Parts: sequence; structure tokens; C-alpha cells
Amino acid sequence: MPDILKDYVEALERLKRGTPVNVPKGTKISNDSVSLEAGRKKGTIKKSRPIFSDLIEAVDAAATAEVKPRDEKRERLNAAKAEAARYRALWEEALAREVSLVKQLWDEREAWAKERAALSRRQVTPIGKTGRT
Repeated sequence: MPDILKDYVEALERLKRGTPVNVPKGTKISNDSVSLEAGRKKGTIKKSRPIFSDLIEAVDAAATAEVKPRDEKRERLNAAKAEAARYRALWEEALAREVSLVKQLWDEREAWAKERAALSRRQVTPIGKTGRT
């Protein structure tokens, strides 16, 4: 294996492991990112050069394998968002019930206060001993 290809293969392996040296961590694996990680200019890996044919296949395979973990993360994120929305809906329903119960209690207290006031204003006639003998 020529030394040039060795640099590119090592760069590809670093990108696969997630420990790049020359590009930011989490960079999507592509021909250009492998070139930059190998310390070369962007676009140095070309399909028209037969020496790079095996490397291009390896980069394509690594890029397709890389897509799956991101999809799993996206699915977990969407599931967490759905669960948060569900709990928010449950919370809002509970708040609506609480407000309803507070209003009902308020109405009952007002009705009881009116009834008590009406009872205290009535003239009560005593029955029984009136003081006459």
C-alpha cells in the first residue's frame, strides 16, 4: 500500500472511531472529510484516479454505517419529545380539574354564606316557656 493511501486509511479509521485530529469531532464521513483529516486539501480523493477506488468504497461503506446511529438518536429524541408532550397534556388536564374543583368549592361556599345569612335574619319565635306562670 502506498504511503499516500496509508495516510488516507488512517484518517478514515480516526473518523470511524470518532477521534479526528484535523477536523471537528462528529464530522460526517465523506471523501472530502477523509482528505482533510489526512492533512490534504479538499477534493484530493477523486473517482477518476484508480488508486483511490478501494478507498472510495471504504469511505462509502463507512458513511452508510455512520447514518444508522444518527437515526437511532433521532428516534430516541422524537420518543422523548412525544413523552414530554404526553406528560404536558396530563398536567394541563390535572390543572383543569383542579380549577374546576376550586370553582365548585367557591360556589358552594357562597351558597352556604347566603343561606346562613338568610337564617340569621329570620325572626325565630321561641316555643315553650315564655316566662308566664
